[in-house]
Amino acid sequence: MPRQRPEERIKNFQEVALGYSAREAREEAKRCLSCSPPPCKEGCPVEIDIPGFISYIKEERFASSLKILWNKNSLPAVCGRVCPQETQCEAWCILGKKGEPLAIGKLERFVADWGRSQSAKIKIQKSKFRTIKVAVIGSGPAGLTTAADLANSGYRVTIFESLHLPGGVLRYGIPGFRLPKRVLDFEIEGIKGLGVEIQTNMLIGKVLTLKDLFQQGYKAIFIGTGAGLPWFLGIPGENLNGIYSANEFLTRVNLMGADRFPEYDTPVQKGRRVAAIGGGNVAFDAARVARRLGAEEVTITYRRSEKEMPARREEIEHAKEEGIRMKLLAQPTRFLGDEKGWVRGMECIRMRLGEIDESGRRRALPIEGSQFIMEVDTVVVAIGQGPNPLLPSYTRGLETAPKGHILVDEDGATSILGVFAGGDIIPGEPTVIDAMGQGKRAARAIDRYLQRAGGK
Repeated sequence: MPRQRPEERIKNFQEVALGYSAREAREEAKRCLSCSPPPCKEGCPVEIDIPGFISYIKEERFASSLKILWNKNSLPAVCGRVCPQETQCEAWCILGKKGEPLAIGKLERFVADWGRSQSAKIKIQKSKFRTIKVAVIGSGPAGLTTAADLANSGYRVTIFESLHLPGGVLRYGIPGFRLPKRVLDFEIEGIKGLGVEIQTNMLIGKVLTLKDLFQQGYKAIFIGTGAGLPWFLGIPGENLNGIYSANEFLTRVNLMGADRFPEYDTPVQKGRRVAAIGGGNVAFDAARVARRLGAEEVTITYRRSEKEMPARREEIEHAKEEGIRMKLLAQPTRFLGDEKGWVRGMECIRMRLGEIDESGRRRALPIEGSQFIMEVDTVVVAIGQGPNPLLPSYTRGLETAPKGHILVDEDGATSILGVFAGGDIIPGEPTVIDAMGQGKRAARAIDRYLQRAGGK
């Protein structure tokens, strides 16, 4: 897929990958073997008919292809950009046995983008509503998917979002060079076109409780409040100025326009030497944002080797092209500051890999006496995050795990009758597409629950 040249894209927040042309999409689609049964469908959490939508690309019947996508996926342009297809649908592709698997994600993006370009000519069928109301708390990928599927099943759905704009992690967590906000906005408008109402600035648990929602006539509730509690290293100096959680750093830029300060009110530290700690997509997003903010030297610091990094291969490749350095097998042990309380250095210890641990990766073990100092003036800690604790803490009877995740059964049902949950708020570490799959599962379970309750 064509993309911006590295020397150009580090100066802007425009999308890196530029998308297929119709000719390129058609040629790639022709590689599909149309397997029967298709193994690629086994790797799709939202159950897309992959051979079906690809067959229409071969015939240049893009509208028919888009209808197949929309039948299962309310966010195809998002998924085509940020989902880890290489470990999901593409990992099942027969072509990958001896060569490159079919570029399913890129083809999904092409069809969705074609639909956006033809939006004036394409009408989304609005659902015929019954009188039953369902509340969805949180407008991230799990909440949006649940809402869309329930609307398609005929329910009156209202999404309650705590921030001033919908999208959840898709908006505040993923930079525009990976997911342009115009793309996200278009797909959210499509969901609203199904009849879904979105109320922003509504912090459920404080403004309204679950009990309040039931009293207002909502017959079922889905909780998709995500993971808003950043984890830190717990080492000396971590409270120095210039040290951010990835949540704060990315939210300041992605949601609050800090890259355009003072045009926007929110500032952000634009360091000259920046360290991003972690090996996942969030760490790479933070590093690449720092590069675009003008950092001269950006380093990913990770305690294992590149092979163990959970980030997408594409993200790692793009970061290297943009001059992001990697300090592997290194773990920060303390931060060093100046007399004014600003971070100026980071002490690390070198690591070695031991036996495989519970994560399925080799354990990182410190090498005694191998400490070294890195000069830094900005640090972004991106080692993971926990579930948003606010709603569970204000809801009696809602059972949670020791780390604060809401406990659910195989259908996403919680300990409170009529309340379901999915996404980062439940145990596990779902990707965007996994969270959407959980949203679909919950929507089906809510439908069954309401039918049993005599709601239809």
